[in-house]
Amino acid sequence: MENAGDTSTRRVAGKPRVIVTRHLLPSIEARMEELFETRLNRDDLPMTRDELAAAMRECDVLVPTVTDRIDAELIVQAGERLGLIASFGTGTDHIDLGAAAARKIMVTNTPGVFTEDTADLTMALIIGVPRRVREGTALIRQGQWTGWAPLAMLGRKLGGKVLGIVGLGRIGQAVAFRARAFGLQIRYHNRHRLPPAVESMFGAEYVEDLDRLLADSDIVTLHCPATAATRGLIDARRIALMKPGAALINTARADLIDYEAMIDALESGHLGGAGLDVFPDEPQVDPRLIALPNVIAQPHIGSATIEGREASGEKVIANIRFWADGHRPPDQVLEALV
Repeated sequence: MENAGDTSTRRVAGKPRVIVTRHLLPSIEARMEELFETRLNRDDLPMTRDELAAAMRECDVLVPTVTDRIDAELIVQAGERLGLIASFGTGTDHIDLGAAAARKIMVTNTPGVFTEDTADLTMALIIGVPRRVREGTALIRQGQWTGWAPLAMLGRKLGGKVLGIVGLGRIGQAVAFRARAFGLQIRYHNRHRLPPAVESMFGAEYVEDLDRLLADSDIVTLHCPATAATRGLIDARRIALMKPGAALINTARADLIDYEAMIDALESGHLGGAGLDVFPDEPQVDPRLIALPNVIAQPHIGSATIEGREASGEKVIANIRFWADGHRPPDQVLEALV
């Protein structure tokens, strides 16, 4: 057993008790039931705060999703046996990592499994907004299409346009790889510049000043994590810097954008359109966004593929097994305090 005094790597006698907060793929749930003492949520109703608190008092491992807010208050109330929060998904902003560390509760996630899926959806929005796909579909569905005409449904071509990527990590790089095939010029902003070899791979130009990137881009797509530093990153001032008619794409986190300012810019015509997969008050979506014909709104489906969800579930299982056997899981997010 590693580090006998460290509860984060303790070996669990027998099968660990695992509580899963949402309904997962049947193959993943069946494997969990085989390996662990597992309590599932096949009704798939989001747990209330009281239900989450009760679960955290009773289990060795909690398997939440990005929709479960595991804050400091819940973690403080957790039972002594809770040693692992094995989150299903890449993001960890829904978990108070500091509070977990203080309680010596390990946190794991499932990085990398949704990279290609999210990049695919992002690229669909990058294409769909300037080519007015939502408006064209609506014409057909509403029986208002009167036939082809030289000036009908004119959009914007992609080739030669500047795509500004805010955050050239895994997903940002996967988007850049796809976008380059469409003839887009790739520029990016990161906290730190990437090595020249990586830039060359994607034909990407580094822009140190985010304001300049926004001002120079025809399409801006966001791929940075939601942190205290990035919350409200794209605010009214920065939206005003964007080119008239530019498109804004967000498949990352709603907290990155001031949605009120974005809606104002869309309604005024300053922004040419938006492609959105995340919203501040999910599952509620501001009716003003729904009413705008130049907005493609998707119900948080960036990671919604069978293959991705299966791979994520397999990572959760692997993380639990490593932890229960007294080893550090491969996807540990935070080193537990000793």
